Amino acid sequence: MEHRSTSRDRIEAAVFRKLVSHLRSRSDVQNIELMNLAGFCRNCLSKWYVSDSAEAGESIEYEDARALIYGMAYDEWKSKYQTEPTVEQLEKFRAQNS
Repeated sequence: MEHRSTSRDRIEAAVFRKLVSHLRSRSDVQNIELMNLAGFCRNCLSKWYVSDSAEAGESIEYEDARALIYGMAYDEWKSKYQTEPTVEQLEKFRAQNS
């Protein structure tokens, strides 16, 4: 395992918080758009949070991690902001993930 400086850990943590804050402020950007363009989405971040928490000896449930990333319960975010994907978005997603 790579040894990191406390300073680098603080910087990376701050960058992560800014990314999460930015994603929360951009509720107009759908997860499928993120997946199609960047290969990850808010749900991916939530899964990574759960995984890395477990590696650090902590335990967090997936839904709790999603609430941390989304800033609210996932079902609430979905009902407020999620739109139906377009045919083009679905086709691109399927092509990239098959």
